[in-house]
Amino acid sequence: MSRIPLRRYRRTKIIATLGPASSTPEMIEKLYRAGADVFRLNFSHGSHEDHAARLATIREVEKKLGRPIGVLADVQGPKLRVGKFAAGRVTLTPGSRFRLDLNPTPGDAARVQLPHPEIINAARIGTNLLLDDGKLRLRVLRAVENDHIETEVITGGPLSDRKGVNVPDVALPIPALTAKDRADLDFILPLGIEYIGLSFVQRPEDVAEAKEIAAGRAQIMVKMEKPQAIENLDGILALTDCVMVARGDLGVELPTEEVPLVQKRIVRTARQLGKPVVVATQMLESMITAPAPTRAEASDVATAVFDGADCVMLSAETAAGQYPLEAVEIMSRIVTRVEQDGGWRQLTDNSRPETERSSAGAIAAAARQVAHTIEAQAIVTFSNSGSTTLRVARERPDCPILGLSTSLQTARRMACVWGVHPAVMEEIHSMTEMVRRATAAARLEGFAKFGEEIVVTAGVPFGTPGNTNALRVATVK
Repeated sequence: MSRIPLRRYRRTKIIATLGPASSTPEMIEKLYRAGADVFRLNFSHGSHEDHAARLATIREVEKKLGRPIGVLADVQGPKLRVGKFAAGRVTLTPGSRFRLDLNPTPGDAARVQLPHPEIINAARIGTNLLLDDGKLRLRVLRAVENDHIETEVITGGPLSDRKGVNVPDVALPIPALTAKDRADLDFILPLGIEYIGLSFVQRPEDVAEAKEIAAGRAQIMVKMEKPQAIENLDGILALTDCVMVARGDLGVELPTEEVPLVQKRIVRTARQLGKPVVVATQMLESMITAPAPTRAEASDVATAVFDGADCVMLSAETAAGQYPLEAVEIMSRIVTRVEQDGGWRQLTDNSRPETERSSAGAIAAAARQVAHTIEAQAIVTFSNSGSTTLRVARERPDCPILGLSTSLQTARRMACVWGVHPAVMEEIHSMTEMVRRATAAARLEGFAKFGEEIVVTAGVPFGTPGNTNALRVATVK
């Protein structure tokens, strides 16, 4: 089967979450053909058997279509929740007192269990607690260690069993990986995935712990959703492989007006470091139940593309929505249209980060400049680890990047990288062979025709990670 019809004519990638609405082989193939480059398995929902079946289906689709597909296993993290109520729900009145304690007895309008002593022990007078995605706000009046906290209801409303608790004011002594997360990773890592979505990161140490567990089997994608993570942004991004702007919980814990600014800061910082960055949550939210997005949602996707994100993500829209295929198709159309705009190209060029001060960084920048000057059809990168391809993508060239690797895992990891069309090839041993393979691949994958020029870059000696040092211009023969 020819691969050419499956080539994307856009640079920004799309992640689609799988769930009850999108788990059949037919739907997964349709979603990929429509534009999904990476599939997300959300371990907050579903059984191990569900996720294993979806992963197996993705690999069957990958084999059938001959294109590397990335898989993101997104672990739940320490989701904090209140206990249960005797009546299933209560209504909290502004100005009233409400107690949170360790007692498992079902609650009422005066108290409920909070099975997290870490919160009780970290709370101080004036600490804010946000319940049910921020719909209710409590302020701490008194805290008794290892026992309970007394609060005043600032914003009231209905509260039902097991609703979430956010503590934006305090860095909680809770690891980012829970016992459930470790069990989930023990299950999924041996099956072969490309990225681990690390939830509720607060410190660089959280990333180091996850990397130790992954042991090179998957890359770490930190989810920025807590104010403490923003305070530690540089340290966290220095350690991680990729980053996600997870605007759901981030929007609960931060004032709403801060979220767009934080999004831009994270995207900008990740781009400077050359690390893939994903913008996620509520991008086409209305499409869970409607066949078309709102104009504001279309604008939100466009903003992420203008900012320079590597990926935009769909969550419930494809996992549980009524229009999963339409959501991917429309997102792909929005991205493609933005990238056809002259203002997008100008903004992309103007926001290009300063060249890395290394020979590898200089070669990547030179590849972009040479390709621009000679109007090359593509930049072809050879990279076993993916580092050469990442460096070229950081430069945001105005031609496509054909990322070749001997490693299928590396090719799959490149599925979330801006502008990269990943493909697997056999090992090469000389510059002559490299140029021959590059021109053949550019022709086969539909990037260049006979007589057209490409730029080729790699690290020599071949197989040495992070050693981008060779640049060639080649004519397709």
